[in-house]
Amino acid sequence: MGRRETWPRPPWGPPRTQSAVSRRVTDGGLRAYPPPMPSDPIEPIATVLPLEDDDPFIPEVGTRLSGLALGIDVGGTGVKAALVDLATAQLVSPRVRERTPQPSTPEAVAQTIASVVAKVLDGIDVPADLPVGCGLPGVVKAGRLTTAANIDAGWVDWPAEERIGEAIGHRTWIINDADAAGLAEVAYGAGQGKPGTVILLTIGTGIGSAVFLDGNLVPNTEFGHLEMHGRGAETLVSGAARERRKLGWKRWAREFNAYIARVELYVCPDLLIYGGGVSKEWSKWGKWSETKAPVVMARFLNTSGIMGAAYAAAAAQRADRAHHAISQAQADALTA
Repeated sequence: MGRRETWPRPPWGPPRTQSAVSRRVTDGGLRAYPPPMPSDPIEPIATVLPLEDDDPFIPEVGTRLSGLALGIDVGGTGVKAALVDLATAQLVSPRVRERTPQPSTPEAVAQTIASVVAKVLDGIDVPADLPVGCGLPGVVKAGRLTTAANIDAGWVDWPAEERIGEAIGHRTWIINDADAAGLAEVAYGAGQGKPGTVILLTIGTGIGSAVFLDGNLVPNTEFGHLEMHGRGAETLVSGAARERRKLGWKRWAREFNAYIARVELYVCPDLLIYGGGVSKEWSKWGKWSETKAPVVMARFLNTSGIMGAAYAAAAAQRADRAHHAISQAQADALTA
């Protein structure tokens, strides 16, 4: 788990911890919330909060970036990567894919990631500080997976962020794969500017989920594991499950409707976005889809994960630099 720091106790509540204080990065730098109350005692409190936290860094709503970043999307069946132009939301290199090794141990997958990245960057001159983001199928805390969905259990608590960075020779930021896809769609695609509760579901080897409230990501949701007939829903109605069970599109769609009804019962979304491999087949099953919320397909379809991982990494790198710059300025002021 990430290190927690205790801040001075305000008179109206419990001690502030790092995880209880939100962090925001804007063009003007870092701001610490909540602001001091008029009745606050005058005590020393950090004006720049450490960026270390259990959850991955989440870009502020409306964050706009430029330049290049590398996005990697690791799934149960494939490892994909490409260079992304963050200003235009376009892939500017070939999208390279290799099969996920079986067994999908972290060491084996890291080697595959290195191979895929080498092919993407072959003949392309990129800066040493190129931001690299990697989406992984599990809950991400403090640079590691705490769950492993559709991937080898050896990933749990393995230092993924550090080891993947070592394998490819670039600092790497990891994020849940569905969260990455959701960030791409909310920043550039089908969820851009959409108010209320928006849920993106990636329907492929499993079912990943990303939940947004007024554009703000709630990280590490796992709606693919909702109980359905005594089992995890993704084992019955993911794209891979449809093929394994040899279901036609009509029957699968009806079972998927039952799953969506459970999601809508719990969350009541204002918009559903479908991504992943099955989203490309909407014309084959969309006519049987039944939902309360409107449904749209992901703009980037099966490349949302690459796009969002690159975007998240570039935002995290910018936040790191802002934090270090302010910290250095404070240190210089103290020694002046």
